Amino acid sequence: MDEDTHYNKVEDVVGSHVEDAVTFWAQSISRNKDIMKIGCSLSEVCPHANSVFGNLDPKKIYGGLFSEDKCWYRCKVLKTISDEKCLVRYIDYGNTEILNRSDIVEIPLELQFSSIAKKYRLWGLQIPSGQEVTQFDQGRTFLGSLTFEKEIKMRIKASYQDGTIIAQAEDGTVDIGEEVAKKGFAEKYKITSGMDICEAKKSDSSQLSLRNLKNPIPSWGRRSNHSTFSRPKGHFNGKLALDVKCETNAGNHVTFPKESLAAGDFNLGSNVSLAKIKQDQKLIEENEKLKIEKDVLLENYKALELKVEQTAQELQQEKAATMDLTKHLESTLKTCIGTKLKNLAAKVELLKEIRCISINVHFGNDLSDAIQVLDEGSFTTLASLNELEKIWSEYSVAQEKIQTCHNENEGNILIAKRNEVQQKLFVAVEVFILEVDELPLDKRLKTLQGLSASLEAVYGEVKEGTNSEEILREFYDWQCIKREEFTSIRNETENSLKQLVSWFQSSQKAFDLSLEESLTSEDKLGNIDEILEKTESCVCKELEISLIEQGAVDKEIILNTYSQVLQKIRTEEKFIATLLSKYNDSVEFKNQIIDCLNKSPSVDYLLSIKKTLKGLKAQLRWKLVEKNNLEDSDDHDGTEIEKIKQEIIQLRNSVFQEIYHEREEYEKLNSLTQKWFPELPLLYPEIGLLKYMSSGGLLTMSLERDLLDAEPMKELSSKRPLVCSEVNGQPVLLKGYSVDVDTEGRVIQRAASYHRAYRDAKEESGLLPLIFLFLCKSDPVAYLMVPYYPKANLSAVQASVPLTSEEALKVMKGVAQGLHTLHKADIIHGSLHQNNVFALNREQGIVGDFDFTKSESQRTSVNMMVGGLSLTSPELKMGKPPSPSSDLYAYGCLLLWLSVQNQEFDTNEDGIPKVDQFHLDDNVKSLLCSLIYFRSSMTAEQVLNAECFLLPKGKSIPNSEKEIEYTQYNKEGELKMENLDKEKTRNAEANLD
Repeated sequence: MDEDTHYNKVEDVVGSHVEDAVTFWAQSISRNKDIMKIGCSLSEVCPHANSVFGNLDPKKIYGGLFSEDKCWYRCKVLKTISDEKCLVRYIDYGNTEILNRSDIVEIPLELQFSSIAKKYRLWGLQIPSGQEVTQFDQGRTFLGSLTFEKEIKMRIKASYQDGTIIAQAEDGTVDIGEEVAKKGFAEKYKITSGMDICEAKKSDSSQLSLRNLKNPIPSWGRRSNHSTFSRPKGHFNGKLALDVKCETNAGNHVTFPKESLAAGDFNLGSNVSLAKIKQDQKLIEENEKLKIEKDVLLENYKALELKVEQTAQELQQEKAATMDLTKHLESTLKTCIGTKLKNLAAKVELLKEIRCISINVHFGNDLSDAIQVLDEGSFTTLASLNELEKIWSEYSVAQEKIQTCHNENEGNILIAKRNEVQQKLFVAVEVFILEVDELPLDKRLKTLQGLSASLEAVYGEVKEGTNSEEILREFYDWQCIKREEFTSIRNETENSLKQLVSWFQSSQKAFDLSLEESLTSEDKLGNIDEILEKTESCVCKELEISLIEQGAVDKEIILNTYSQVLQKIRTEEKFIATLLSKYNDSVEFKNQIIDCLNKSPSVDYLLSIKKTLKGLKAQLRWKLVEKNNLEDSDDHDGTEIEKIKQEIIQLRNSVFQEIYHEREEYEKLNSLTQKWFPELPLLYPEIGLLKYMSSGGLLTMSLERDLLDAEPMKELSSKRPLVCSEVNGQPVLLKGYSVDVDTEGRVIQRAASYHRAYRDAKEESGLLPLIFLFLCKSDPVAYLMVPYYPKANLSAVQASVPLTSEEALKVMKGVAQGLHTLHKADIIHGSLHQNNVFALNREQGIVGDFDFTKSESQRTSVNMMVGGLSLTSPELKMGKPPSPSSDLYAYGCLLLWLSVQNQEFDTNEDGIPKVDQFHLDDNVKSLLCSLIYFRSSMTAEQVLNAECFLLPKGKSIPNSEKEIEYTQYNKEGELKMENLDKEKTRNAEANLD
């Protein structure tokens, strides 16, 4: 022991690990920041460092992964236990642990410095030589309670050569060494001379050796204070400290003073032999190994003992079960015949029921019947059909040549050739129609549909497969084998039952005492047990075939056959559909061509309409001049003027009527041109048929403004002149647009695109139809004629009698259809608001047209409001171009407005309404959230298929209360609408924007 030059120096430390009642590790409080820095550095370096390999240097510092908190700490290798495991000490805390090599890594040189924790021994104390294990544990626990993670003062007295510091520990006014001594966990000793020390060392060494040989101390892992006073960073590691000289794989054991184990640790001199110390150490290690082997053998003994006990219990249980089974068998044998007969009778009764039920499915009889139906009445092909398709193809080529021809002379030659083919086609069509008329196509189609439905009900969905006759042959072979097998089993069943009945008849003679004659050799009773067994076996076999499903191979054969049958049905259905389609085309061709065979249709009726229209226009002009002259004269007669005005109204209506007839004739000629007579535009260029076709079927013509009875186009930007009239009994509206040379073409193009989108679906389009487009000769004005629906726009409807939630959904479904029609035609509406969405009869919603003089961006530049809510989408406000999603945003706002009626809207900073504030149907709220918040991923088609629009089919039940309510408020609504109708411009907005 060395006298420290800092004798009685005081250090403030915190206990980090306890080894025994007088020895512990502690960290200087002044180095707390160093510990934090080391931890940070290790957490960055170690996860990426190389694992150790080869021989480990006990003097070198490594990084170790602590098992409890999975954090990295500095450590030194104390001992290599095996190729995979090493014993290490965490040098900054003092505790030890056995680690895998994979958890030990190299650390850089800047972390290779002295340890933070120091080992302290209480001054003047030692552990009694005869201390028991329990008292040792209690002493260690007691010292831990006084020092572990507590701030204490250490007065340094001396130090060992291995770095252990002898010090007096104080916690405030408490002397920790005295407290340990008072409890009896340590004893004081006095050093009188070097000889005394040597003797003490010898005594301690011999006592230690004897103690470890006689009373091996169990592993700390099996003690009650298993995880106390040993952890880095304040976390227990569950292992006690190991002394460098006597640590083993099993954990830490009693650590006695260094001076009793290590030679040469004192400077006072020693006579203890180093060889003796090593020999004692070896004995300790061997003793520990023997202890471990003893524990293992003891555990094995206990396990075997437990297994023997369990086996004995199992044998006892088995014995009891066997006895119960024996008793059961004894009781069963008494009623064996009766039970067998009873069970057999139940199975025979079941078999009777099954035989009454068809088992066609088991052997595919339904499939074989279906194949027979398909083969007997199959429509394969018609000779007239092949000839018809050949001539029709030739006819189509001739039509295409005429359609692409622009020279009249060349066209006449092509028409003559086409007429020859047309004549042949007409004959072929007549033959084909006659042949098809004789075929029972409808009856056959119903038979196929019924056959398909019945098979699908049994077998479900069909799997696709190749059409192969080999599958049908395999099915027939399989069916024959199954039928033979079933017939054989059924015969065996019947024979065995007959034998059983015969036995009962013979037994009657045997047990009848009134009969005097004895039984003949034929009447002798057979073995009833064998008869019963055979009969039951046969009955069970037949039941198994009848009830149990087929195996995988049988199922595959049946399903493959089902697939082939269904393919045959589908093929024949497709052929019949082709026949019917070709039949309808042939009938249409015959009806259209029969009057124009070898000649083109006449356009005389259209020319006569144009002539009549021209005359009516002239009369109308003269009447207008006559009216103006009378009005300008000084002595004009009011009655005469009124009479002329009535005549003007009648003439104007006649003009519109003839224009309507002209449009009908154009539609008829357009249909003939596209289907049968492509030469009409070439033969009659004067009727302007190509112009009509290029405008999408929208009739466009030039008229004087006076003929339309429109106001002069003054200040057109603020007021649009509107004219209400009637065509064919339908109210119509004329809307005027200011145009010039450049915008006139764009108006025609946009109107034609809109009309073409409407024409493809007509009433199902969800759009307001365009009737005529008039271009004024004298003024730069274009007039569009559309149907007039007074008081039918959403603004007017909601102002009078608001729509119910059911009515609103019906109307908005139609509006969604209109947007879908436009978007499918690549048209952005850009002007959807409450004044140009109409609720016809409060249930059919249609989308109104828009200003055809404006582009998409110009139409969306007007910020329309509804109920205080802006219909302009956020992306439009940010300057992005209009898109289908911007139309859907306006649609969503209109739907929200209709759903919440007059409730106020809360909006965010972008002006987007908050839907969650309203109590709405879940499906409606879901659709609104998608339209307003996530519309970029929505389409009009998806809106149409929304859950809230999937209403059950059928007529709705009329609500008498609603009708009374409507009647009561109808007059009030009409009074409100009078204010709305005072200005023509208000009606204009209802149809135009």
